[in-house]
Amino acid sequence: MTDLMIIAVCFAVLAAMNLYRLAKGPTAADRMVAGDAMDNLICCVLILFSLFSGRGIYLDIALLSALFGIVDTILVGRYLEKGRGL
Repeated sequence: MTDLMIIAVCFAVLAAMNLYRLAKGPTAADRMVAGDAMDNLICCVLILFSLFSGRGIYLDIALLSALFGIVDTILVGRYLEKGRGL
């Protein structure tokens, strides 16, 4: 139980650092990578919460969040690629 709390605090610190990069990223690609990292952190937190609470519904939500994150990354990547004229 204590181990889960320590890991959760570490994830919170990582999320705060990613939130800063998401807001202050020098380029759109940096913001996209920070958003993708936030999605991965949210999935990990949902998995930890599922272990902590003993309910499996949070695993389903984490899976859907990961799938939407992949689609989001692909769409934003294509948008950035077309904006540069590649």
